Amino acid sequence: MFITRKRLSRRTLLRGAGAALALPLLDAMVPALTALSQTAAAPARLRRLGVFYVPNGMSMGYWWPEAEGPLTAMPATLQSLSSLKDQVLLLGGLADEPANLIAFGGDHARSAGTFLTATPYKPTEGADVYAAVSMDQLAARELGRETQLTSLELGVESNAMVGSCDAGASCAYTNTIAWRTPTTPLPVERDPRAVFERLFGISGSTDSAARLARLERERSIVDAVSAELHRLEQRLGPEDRSKMSEYVDSVRDVERRIQIAEAQSSRELPLVDEPPGIPDDYATHAKLLMDLLALAYQADLTRVSTFMLAKEVSGRAYPEIGVSDSHHPLSHHQDDPAKLERLHMVNEYHFQQFAHLVKQLAATPEGDGTMLDHTALLYGTGISDSNTHFHDDLPVAIVGGQAAGIRGGRYVRHALGTPIANLYIPLLDRLGVHVDSFGDSTGRIETLT
Repeated sequence: MFITRKRLSRRTLLRGAGAALALPLLDAMVPALTALSQTAAAPARLRRLGVFYVPNGMSMGYWWPEAEGPLTAMPATLQSLSSLKDQVLLLGGLADEPANLIAFGGDHARSAGTFLTATPYKPTEGADVYAAVSMDQLAARELGRETQLTSLELGVESNAMVGSCDAGASCAYTNTIAWRTPTTPLPVERDPRAVFERLFGISGSTDSAARLARLERERSIVDAVSAELHRLEQRLGPEDRSKMSEYVDSVRDVERRIQIAEAQSSRELPLVDEPPGIPDDYATHAKLLMDLLALAYQADLTRVSTFMLAKEVSGRAYPEIGVSDSHHPLSHHQDDPAKLERLHMVNEYHFQQFAHLVKQLAATPEGDGTMLDHTALLYGTGISDSNTHFHDDLPVAIVGGQAAGIRGGRYVRHALGTPIANLYIPLLDRLGVHVDSFGDSTGRIETLT
């Protein structure tokens, strides 16, 4: 047997006029004998992990389905993924007990500061923070060996790592969930332009004057590499050309939207000390970051990410959906039905932004399925009922991962108090990262499959 198919390097970049465009996963990048060497017996390893965090707890009555078992209908908060309910696995009974073991600082800092570490942190409001390596970073150490970026940390609100943010707890414990080492919290990036430049590297400087000059003379990154792109397309088959066309259109669309956002922020908020490129509108901002994350996944620039849809103790109001209350005070609802309804509206609004990314991944073919099939997305928070600030029976969902055997379309309850770390161990397994224990784990849950 002769194998004649040409193969492109997985790290192939298109370069021109100082710009570089990473490529999506194409059939021409897959070794010719890969399909012959795979066995149907074992599920594939997950390719990607994304963790999405929401603050201030939940309006829990709107989160849980009516009964355990098959998801015949999605609960109210998750309605935006009704068309993909077979890809959604809801897990009840999980707890973040380490948050209860910290004697200093507020419950919000304890929630975010232990969510992915499953370990109590050092109480401090200074720079001497100390926590533990987070679960996502264990995955990043392994998967990041094959990508340009080890991981990507995104967020819609403040990325401050110093100062006091919750009853004397350092802002590092409220404003990020990712810890590379016990002393290295990873700040989120909230500026879409900065994320774009980090992914595609078309700016030679972060100096504001240099960035302004570049904007004035900027051409599209796709235009800058168009000649090389044309030569490459002549070597691709019809399916790869279609994939490339869709990917290029996505890059152009994100560029255009960032430029619009920059122009609008400069025009509408001239006196506000905000870096250009951050939209004032929450949904526009969140969706831009989601689209950039989708591009990063599609081009295999990173395989591990965290995303904070808001920071803990967030006081943001959402008048665009009819909620003028500040989020944090609203979360102290005192079981008032009207407040619980408005809090649900905020929770649902956050989930809608996440659903935007999920639907993109579900619509993008990859291998024998879609990008969503090869990706596990964890959505949740370290506080359940926001009025009591309890850290048990957490609202947690796993979306995607069917190629790795994760079975969605279900609501599964575990014994109350089951450490959420017991979920992280099998999830890491599916990513090819094997650990015997993590944080306060007491074993491993076997309900993913």
